[in-house]
Amino acid sequence: MFKKDPLQIITFQSYGTNTHFYMRGRALEDETINLEQKGLFGLFINSWKRFETDEIKHTELKITLPNGTVLNTVTDDHGYFKIDEQLDGLSALANDKGWLNFEISYDDVNIKRSIQNSNRFPGELLIANTQAEFGVISDIDDTIIHTGVVSTLKWKVLLNSIFKSATSRIPLEGAADLYHKLHRGSSGENANPIFYVSHSPWNLYRYLEFFLKQNAFPKGPILLRSFKDIFKKKSGDRPQKHIETVNILKTYPKLKFILIGDSGESDADIYMDVAKEFPSQVAAIYLRSVKHKKKMGRVTSLFKDYKQTPVLLVESSAQAIDHARQNGFIK
Repeated sequence: MFKKDPLQIITFQSYGTNTHFYMRGRALEDETINLEQKGLFGLFINSWKRFETDEIKHTELKITLPNGTVLNTVTDDHGYFKIDEQLDGLSALANDKGWLNFEISYDDVNIKRSIQNSNRFPGELLIANTQAEFGVISDIDDTIIHTGVVSTLKWKVLLNSIFKSATSRIPLEGAADLYHKLHRGSSGENANPIFYVSHSPWNLYRYLEFFLKQNAFPKGPILLRSFKDIFKKKSGDRPQKHIETVNILKTYPKLKFILIGDSGESDADIYMDVAKEFPSQVAAIYLRSVKHKKKMGRVTSLFKDYKQTPVLLVESSAQAIDHARQNGFIK
């Protein structure tokens, strides 16, 4: 009889306000994935573990804040959980970078399984500084990391996601520098919040988190989607990326945002719709150009007569930096 893997809880870095605690995560078995794995076979096994997860469904969890406040939740059919609570005084619990650290644990007395970390798992939630000049909402795929999502046969996506370790992935040139400049803002000493939003599934959360840290991108919430959202999507439903972007803007109604994406998939349409819905909150839209003539032509024509928000189709990070400096976003 095979020994069962110990249990763990993965918390996804999220965001909130002084009165709003909003976070998500997943309870599942610890498959021991090495994010620095090299070698074709090892990478394939890691990818299998990443997508063939053994979730812990319908189990009670307990979240403990630094001041002793306890919140409770229950995982769903896929092991996911969400906390969305109105609380007071959260800013006072955050560190000088705006991050609120908390603990989450299994709270089911009937669990007989081994639990990692002595059943104490760390979590973090960003409470954006009220003095921030603006926020940044950025795509990941082909915006800061090359994925090949415009490839007709999608073979590059398969190659990059399965057969490359997070350490071997290369960010687009100058991307980390651009994001740090935006993070620091016009004074060079600010802490403007950065939000990473992607169509990738939550199964890749730790992979992407490791990539961002490995390549020195500013720390920020990473917002993905679940496989069930991909397969249950109905015609006419808004993309998850659109929903997440709108949620961020609604959370910080007094904050303007720079939206960054690429010209390959749906970013242009999503960002245009968001700018129309929240005209006073979108300061600029940056879209990285892709090597696909038809897609570039579509995006160019989409914004041909669009005057509401500054839109820049960029070939490089340097172009975005120049535009941001000219518009007073960065020092």
